[in-house]
Amino acid sequence: MKNEALLRAIIQNAIDGIVIISDRGLIESINPSACRLFQYDPEEVIGKNIAVLMPSPDRENHDGYISNYLRTGVGHIIGYGRDVLGRKKNGSIFPFRLGVSEVTFGEVRIFAGFIHDLSQQKEAETRLMQYTQHLEELVKDRTVSLNETIEELTLAKEEVSQSLEKEKELGQLKSRLLSMASHEFRTPLASIQLSNSLLERYTEKLEDNKIERHLQKIKNAVSNLTTILDDFLHVEKAEAGKIEVSYATFDLTIFGKETVEEMQLLAKKKQKISYCHTGNETMVRLDKNLLKNCCINLLSNAIKYSGEETLINFSTQISADAITIAIQDNGIGIPQSEQKHLFEAFFRAQNTGNIPGTGLGLNIVARYVSLMRGTVTCHSAENEGTIFTITFPLL
Repeated sequence: MKNEALLRAIIQNAIDGIVIISDRGLIESINPSACRLFQYDPEEVIGKNIAVLMPSPDRENHDGYISNYLRTGVGHIIGYGRDVLGRKKNGSIFPFRLGVSEVTFGEVRIFAGFIHDLSQQKEAETRLMQYTQHLEELVKDRTVSLNETIEELTLAKEEVSQSLEKEKELGQLKSRLLSMASHEFRTPLASIQLSNSLLERYTEKLEDNKIERHLQKIKNAVSNLTTILDDFLHVEKAEAGKIEVSYATFDLTIFGKETVEEMQLLAKKKQKISYCHTGNETMVRLDKNLLKNCCINLLSNAIKYSGEETLINFSTQISADAITIAIQDNGIGIPQSEQKHLFEAFFRAQNTGNIPGTGLGLNIVARYVSLMRGTVTCHSAENEGTIFTITFPLL
C-alpha cells in the first residue's frame, strides 16, 4: 500500500502528462498535467478511447496500431522520444513528445503514456526559422544592393580615374606651355632690355625729357612682363612639386635691411619702407630664397596698392617659439567679402582697378610659406590698409 501511495503521488505531481490506457485503448487514468494539456477534466475522458485526444489520421487508425501490436508484438506504439500531435478539447492541435511503456499484471496489460509538451519549443523553433528566413532575405537584399553599389562605385572609380588622367595630361600640357612661353618670352624681353639700356647710354647727353619718359615706360613694361613670367614659372614649379626647401642659417636683420634697400628703389615718389626687428635673437633657419620671394611679393603689393608719400612698415620678430614677419601698408585695402579668396591663383580684388598684376603673387607666398611649415594671415579693411603676417615655428 505504501508503494502504491508513493506511485500515485508521483503520477499526480509529475510535471509531464501521464495517461494510462487498457489494451483496448480505453483511458483508465489521467494525471492533472495531462488534463491541463488537453483541457479536459478527468471524468470527461476516463473510460473513453485514447483516440479522443488525437487528431486525424491517428484518431482513426489508433485502434489498428494497438491490435497489430498485440497480435505481432511489433509496432511503434512502445518506446520514448516520438514527436506526435495531440488534440485539445477545443479542437486545437499541439505538439508533444510521447513515450509509451507496457506494464503487465498477470494477464492484464496496460500502457502508460508519458507526454512532454513541445508547444513553446516548436513556437520558438518556428520563430527562429522565420527570423532566419527574414535574415536570409535581408542578406540577399543587402547583397544585391551591395553588388549594385560596388558596380556603381567601380564605374565611378573608372570615371574618376579617367578624369584624373585627363587632368594630369592637362596639367602636364599647361606646365610645358608655361615653360615654353616663359623661355620664348625671355629672349625678346632680354633684347628689349638691352636695347633700352643702350638707348639710355646714347641719350645721356640729350635733354629731351620725352625720350627719357618713353625709355622709362619701356623699362617698366619689361619689368612687368618679367614679373608676370616669373610668377607663372613659380606656380608651375610649385604645382609640379619641383620646389625643394633648402634650409640655411642666416641673420634675419641683415636679410630685412637688404630687402628694404632693394625694394626702396622700386617705391613710388616719397614712399618710404621702414624696417625694425624685435627680440635679442637674430639668427634663423629657413630657406632664404623662398623667404625673399615671399617678402618681395608682399612689399611689391604694398608699394603697388599704396599711394605716393605713404609709409610701409616691414617688421621681424623672434620669440621663444616662433619667427614672425609682418608687412603693413596704408593702401586701398581688400574688401571683407573677397578676403576668403585672397590666396587663390589668379584672384584679384574688384577694387584693384587698372593696377597691373597676375593674381598669382599671394598664391605663391602661401605655397612657399607652407613648404617651410609656416602660416600666412591677412588683416585688411577697405581704404584703411592691409597687414600680412607670416609665422614660422622655431626649428
